[in-house]
Amino acid sequence: VQLQASGGGLVQAGGSLGLSCAASGRTVSAYTMGWFRQAPGKEREFVAAIVWSGERTYYTDSVKGRFTISRDNAKNTVYLQMNSLKPEDTGIYFCAAAISPWYYLAEKYDYWGQGTLVTVSS
Repeated sequence: VQLQASGGGLVQAGGSLGLSCAASGRTVSAYTMGWFRQAPGKEREFVAAIVWSGERTYYTDSVKGRFTISRDNAKNTVYLQMNSLKPEDTGIYFCAAAISPWYYLAEKYDYWGQGTLVTVSS
């Protein structure tokens, strides 16, 4: 599975960005899909995840109510809509695919995209 994240960019605080992660090579419809981010000098952290059916979503506390993860299995794509962005949201955002139910653990993901940079200015 190859994952290609896109949609990052520079935005002012309070603005919005939408990220996409397109999968190729095989279908990811059976996988939990997650988004992680890594800020400069910090470890990679869990942001959001969505189970294969889309029925359940999970978010880290700092983005609840601002970010929305969704997926379109027909398009083999997962999305992350980010609203009310804050400077602390700045980082490289990675999408990943996992069979494991441990959605918040980076080491449980099987495939990773290359990341897309999100910069939120104050």
